[in-house]
Amino acid sequence: MSDLAAALDVVGSRWALLIVERLLDGPQRYGDLQRDLGVPMSMLATRLRELEVAGVLTRLPLRHNTRAYALTERGLALREAIGALGRWGADETQHEP
Repeated sequence: MSDLAAALDVVGSRWALLIVERLLDGPQRYGDLQRDLGVPMSMLATRLRELEVAGVLTRLPLRHNTRAYALTERGLALREAIGALGRWGADETQHEP
């Protein structure tokens, strides 16, 4: 398996990079992620579990049975790639016919 294929196994699923992008701003509560991204709750729960198992994020203990998530060093290392993809996407929208 190539290095790119291995990376896509972790962050190539729908919503994964959008979750990571939101967490680049700092820890977020589950409900805030769901509301801000508009991701279905079951999908968000699945992606958060996958990203946690992959070591991209970690759960933070909060009061009142609330969950929050923060990026690990591995997750923070995606900042440059996410920025590059965002710039690439912005460039593509400027080239639409």
